[in-house]
Amino acid sequence: MILKNALQKLNLNKANTIRLLYVFIVTISALFFTSCSDDDKNYALEHPGTEVDLGTHRLMAYTISKKSKYLVVFESGLGNDHTSWYSTGKSSEIISISNFLDSDVLLYDRAGYGKSESDTEPRNINKLRSELETIVNKFANGRKVLLVGHSLGGLIIRDFAIKNSKKVAGLVFVDASHEKYNRFSQRQIDSLYNAFKADYGANSGIASETLQLIEDFRYMAGLPNLPDVPVIAINSMKIDREHDIADRQLWYDAQESLKAGVTDFTHITTIKAGHFIQLDEPELVLGNIRLMLSKLP
Repeated sequence: MILKNALQKLNLNKANTIRLLYVFIVTISALFFTSCSDDDKNYALEHPGTEVDLGTHRLMAYTISKKSKYLVVFESGLGNDHTSWYSTGKSSEIISISNFLDSDVLLYDRAGYGKSESDTEPRNINKLRSELETIVNKFANGRKVLLVGHSLGGLIIRDFAIKNSKKVAGLVFVDASHEKYNRFSQRQIDSLYNAFKADYGANSGIASETLQLIEDFRYMAGLPNLPDVPVIAINSMKIDREHDIADRQLWYDAQESLKAGVTDFTHITTIKAGHFIQLDEPELVLGNIRLMLSKLP
């Protein structure tokens, strides 16, 4: 597991440091990293993608079209490509997700992940949100979007919603990172960046995004509240060696803060799933997305 290897290399053995790193800097499952090592084999079976040319680099997007009223867009976490939403690990799952939601769906790989090209510019939230805007503009065709963000993806969809409120029908946060919980020192970030750079390259998604984390959380702290659209926050309250009761309370409170200024806010917790709720309890995540869609006008 990459995170454990990184921690061993960096000797980050203090309890609070390990806890923070496990929750945000890629509490990345062994399943994901095993799949990364078998990229050629997996992509041979992958649902066909569409390249989106951003001028400096190209991103790969994966869509299913049913000509629905809304477009559901999935934003992955740090260290993950679009397959982090597939509980079965099969590319064809995009079809079953679309059928279950009875909606158009869009998944994509940010720069440096999957089959998307790398970007040499700083990969901060402002840049990631800008690229999400380009992706949405290409596929939404004037429709509003329902954004679903996991971990770091939660920061990206928050920024998008605040800056593009008229384009957003609703938001679903899945164990989303939050500046009131995730705090890192520059030394920790530098050490992690160097480890990820050595393993995956300086322009890999995980390395380039890790380098910007401190700036990202400062940036998020300065943003206003979310627009008044339906919001669902789903977070893990599972207690284990890395997450004690006090830690889970801080995590819960951070998610609760998303409701400021929001009329229709639902906060759902689970003790059955870890950080990757969409893999451990896919029915919980997809069921609530479908519920939100059913309530939209």
